[in-house]
Amino acid sequence: MRRLSLLLLTLLAICTMPASAQPSFGTQTAASPGAEDEPAVRFSIQSSAEAVAPGSEMVLAVILDHAEHWHTNLNQPIVPEEMGDFFPVPTTILLPEVEGLSFGAIQWPDPLSVPVDFLFTGNPVQYQVYGDRAIIYIPIEIDDDAVVGDRAVEVTIKYQACDDTTCLPPTSETLRASFRIDPNATSSDLRANEVFAGYDPAKATIQGDPAQISRKFLGFITLPAPDSVAGVAVLAFFAAVGGFVLNLTPCVLPVIPIKVMTITQHAGEKKSKALMLSLWMATGVIAFWIAIGIPMAFVAETLDPSKIFGLWWLTALIGIVILAMGIGIMGLFQIKLPQKVYMVNPKADSAWGSFVFGIMTAVLGLPCFGFVAGALLAGAATMPPMLVMTIFAFMGIGMALPYVVLAVFPALLKSVPRTGPASELVKQVMGLLMIAAAAYFLGTSVISYGSGHGWNFVWWGKTVHWWAIGLVGVATGLLLVIQTIRITKSLGKRAVFGIIGLFFAFSGSYVAYGQTMHQYHNFWQPYSREFLQASLDNGQIVVLDFTAEWCLNCKTLEAAVLSKEPVKPELLSADVVPMVADLTSLSAPGWSFLNNDLGQTGIPFLAIFSPGQEDPVWVSNAYTSKQVLEGIELARSRR
Repeated sequence: MRRLSLLLLTLLAICTMPASAQPSFGTQTAASPGAEDEPAVRFSIQSSAEAVAPGSEMVLAVILDHAEHWHTNLNQPIVPEEMGDFFPVPTTILLPEVEGLSFGAIQWPDPLSVPVDFLFTGNPVQYQVYGDRAIIYIPIEIDDDAVVGDRAVEVTIKYQACDDTTCLPPTSETLRASFRIDPNATSSDLRANEVFAGYDPAKATIQGDPAQISRKFLGFITLPAPDSVAGVAVLAFFAAVGGFVLNLTPCVLPVIPIKVMTITQHAGEKKSKALMLSLWMATGVIAFWIAIGIPMAFVAETLDPSKIFGLWWLTALIGIVILAMGIGIMGLFQIKLPQKVYMVNPKADSAWGSFVFGIMTAVLGLPCFGFVAGALLAGAATMPPMLVMTIFAFMGIGMALPYVVLAVFPALLKSVPRTGPASELVKQVMGLLMIAAAAYFLGTSVISYGSGHGWNFVWWGKTVHWWAIGLVGVATGLLLVIQTIRITKSLGKRAVFGIIGLFFAFSGSYVAYGQTMHQYHNFWQPYSREFLQASLDNGQIVVLDFTAEWCLNCKTLEAAVLSKEPVKPELLSADVVPMVADLTSLSAPGWSFLNNDLGQTGIPFLAIFSPGQEDPVWVSNAYTSKQVLEGIELARSRR
């Protein structure tokens, strides 16, 4: 409805404009005000050298000279909210395959901000574009064994020219640059040529480069990528919250006042000393968590997570450990420390004493939260080392923070809740969530084993473990709601924990339903070398998705990009074959093709093949819908 309204508004505005102001879509160029024969954009290309030696580098400069008031869209357009559903055509570069040459990272021009009013509202908005003189730099590396002689490179620019109110139809321009490969050629100084003065390899981005996927929590809350600064900050925050929650377990909660009073007694009336001793104690708690995180960071650094998850027995072992820890924290069995550990009683009257006091505080809490630590150790084996240490360090910070606050403000001890049904409920909820995590690993191990032994799964066979996760989520939510009503009469607490419980229940059902629908509507064809070659020989484009049941990033991309419009209709086109290489098992045939033929080691990975081309014309480890569509169009142009 919104698109229809915008279309009607645009048609009405165009029809009511004077005839001389109406856009013409019958020509390839547009007249700028006051110079009707001048094209909207003039293109030219320059080479940084007429002759280059084998093993050296050169740069091509594609120059866009825009007429006054005209511009072209960015390679990755940024559309202001005020422009609604406006879909700009990006400026793209298509490069040929030339023997002896390797194209490097493209450096796109710096954008300009111009006022536009495509919706004819009378209130222009600022929109980033390429304007005036914009230069695109394409670095080229000459192979060491490149054949001596003349070379030519044809560069195709696809673009759409617009002014502040109208756009011309998308079109393309092909430019040709010639140079010579000569072993006697000398290198030239790029800075001496004004055209190449703006070239900076550090600013380059490879065409089709991975773009970060916008992850949405519950479908509408955007989450940052986990490897970004914001993503690490979010992860650190939740780890700290988790560490704080550990203080509510029955093994820790009763001793918090005792630990704090020990610090305050040694500090006397001096708040500064209380702060100093509590900070040293907090450092001891954090050191404990960092110490148990270091081994897993080492494992994550030395092992490939793809290979780890491909071993069905190892995935099963991780699942069993987490399951045991989840059941244990719910009371089936206990972690008991040697009696000698309880005899260690360091004095917290000095920096070193408080530091050891903090370590022992964490150690003595292991009978309760040791299950959580064990589950974390198992799951962290597949995470990057930086994230592993972030999680463990901030869990320590979250656990240690209450001691610092209470030592400086001991009057708050009156507000510390007592152990009882509430702390037991915390253990039950943590246990159920760990069981849900175990279901994921165990289900993945079964699928991995079956895939490696030729099992043919029915369509719902790969969703069973997701429904187990969903049912545990529902059980967790119901338990939290029912027990909260039984434990407290406070309407506020009932409302808060009731909402949290409903969140657990909804999340579990939502995830299970989404995975079920994905498998039910699965349109991907299984990969084999023979099927891939037959499809290409038949003149079809092949979009090959390397994925696995244990790859959560793969699942995210499949759900957010490949299974939705506008990509899904293209994948179902008559000239496109959507093909999937399931790498859940290490014995899957796709591993050999991925590692040996394509030179890749990990997933997710998407490759687009064009008939007549030996190598894929487009590849990426992370992508947006726009980039996949561009890759398919590139494959069509290469046929």
